[in-house]
Amino acid sequence: MAEEEKNEKEGEKTEGAAGENGEAGEGAPKKSKKKLIILAAVGAVVVLAGGGGGAFFFMHKSSSEAAKTAEQASSEKAKPAYFPLGDLLVNLSGEGKHPNFLKVKISLELADEKDAPLMEAIKPRIVDNFQVYLRELRIEDLRGSAGMYRLREELLMRVTEAAQPIRVRDVLFQEMLVQ
Repeated sequence: MAEEEKNEKEGEKTEGAAGENGEAGEGAPKKSKKKLIILAAVGAVVVLAGGGGGAFFFMHKSSSEAAKTAEQASSEKAKPAYFPLGDLLVNLSGEGKHPNFLKVKISLELADEKDAPLMEAIKPRIVDNFQVYLRELRIEDLRGSAGMYRLREELLMRVTEAAQPIRVRDVLFQEMLVQ
């Protein structure tokens, strides 16, 4: 009897274990599938994050190098060279009793500072072109910012024509007096 009780208890344990294993056996594939899916998702996130981070690092590095190269190139080109034309004094065209005068101090911005000696050689031609144009202006032509803009554009066009091989970027007014 002791053996039978012993066998029954062992059988219960075996059945209980088998029952638990049977339940665990059915749940184990579900749990292992969930774990496998979670591990795969975590692995995919790690791979994507690593790839994205690496791409950002290499692209950012190359774009920053490109920006530095562009900045160096622009700083080499952006060194402004100014050529002073000096004061120009002209009487303006008009029908009033009192003559009107325009006094302008102009500098030219050159694209390359090596062109300054060449500009010195053609300075009389540039001054002549400016004098002829300025003498034809009326006082009404110089009023407001629009008048200043038109004057700048016209003088830039004339200096560009006169200094043909030399590139002039801008005409700068240092002083302007209309009287």
